[in-house]
Amino acid sequence: MKIVDIRETTCPISSPIRNAYIDFSKMTLSLVAVVTDQVRDGRRVVGYGFNSNGRYGQGPLMRERFIPRVLQADPASLLDERGVLDAHKVWSTMFTNEKPGGHGERSVAIGTIDMAVWDAIAKIEGKPLYQLLAERHGTGTPNRKVFVYAAGGYYYPGKDDAQLKDEMRNYLDRGYNVVKMKIGGASLDEDLRRIDSVLSILQDGQRLAVDANGRFDLDTAIAYAKALSRYNLFWYEEAGDPLDFELQATLRNYYANPMATGENLFSMQDARNLIRYGGMRPDRDWLQFDCALSYGLVEYLRTLDMLEQHGWSASRCIPHGGHQMSLAIAAGLGLGGNESYPDLFQPFGGFPDGVKVEGGHVVLPELPGIGFEGKADLIKVMRELAQ
Repeated sequence: MKIVDIRETTCPISSPIRNAYIDFSKMTLSLVAVVTDQVRDGRRVVGYGFNSNGRYGQGPLMRERFIPRVLQADPASLLDERGVLDAHKVWSTMFTNEKPGGHGERSVAIGTIDMAVWDAIAKIEGKPLYQLLAERHGTGTPNRKVFVYAAGGYYYPGKDDAQLKDEMRNYLDRGYNVVKMKIGGASLDEDLRRIDSVLSILQDGQRLAVDANGRFDLDTAIAYAKALSRYNLFWYEEAGDPLDFELQATLRNYYANPMATGENLFSMQDARNLIRYGGMRPDRDWLQFDCALSYGLVEYLRTLDMLEQHGWSASRCIPHGGHQMSLAIAAGLGLGGNESYPDLFQPFGGFPDGVKVEGGHVVLPELPGIGFEGKADLIKVMRELAQ
């Protein structure tokens, strides 16, 4: 058994939206195909992966360093004792001759390839990835029913409060009971007006989360915290720079309700520093580490081990990114749920065809691997790369 090729292409996911920090008009991602020599059901096994929105494609890093290391390695060195591909050994091969620290964009490049490797491994085993993860790293039994929330509420040219309410109402009508909107890209007074407009359409059992995308300094974060405290928000997300752990720790003195952060921390070590020094509260706060941006599932397993050692439950993790990889991890390893982008970043976001949101949850179908083959528009793009 061996990997015979790894292919990469850059795909546009541009959109005229913006959050408090960036616009997405030139956004791209990397799509990867890991081609193996295995055949299942008459088709060569190919694993697919892509990186989450917000970090652009990583083709040059993959082509110059990580892909050659895997393809030039002794194929036997990438297998476990059963002669099956071992994602941990592939990961170690990619990280050869890399210094620790300064994780930067290489974590995205490695994480994207890692996703494709896990997809291939689960397909070779003939199992959904969530089942494989539950057997190897979980309780043995996955929970296919996963909480999802709808992320949107971006700033958009000409978008007024009525359009914002229409957007959120559309998500609620589709079965979501938690919706998220952006803040920090306007004045505090304007953002409070926008929040009030969304809250006016919510019914019993429906909640709103807000996301500042790391925009605020400490004084602004505190001002928002005091103003937001009047609401029963699902969470107040990423108020300040993701590496400003002191800001995050200070903020809890001004905001008693749940907070969330972590999507821009790209290693177990940075996640550990957040837990050590960021003042996060395991009884109410949420962690948003995204495996597709942070070295992949191999590293995410290390992060979950670290969290357990520090008294955190995996159920406090709701990853960023809105992709099926994190859905599989949530079902297999007991995470608290996953982000969802109902109308954005297609065809890469969303669920397999026919999967509906009911009561804020989805039930994952029994598809081998991550389940990309169940989403017709996405697998078409993926197979074009593999062929």
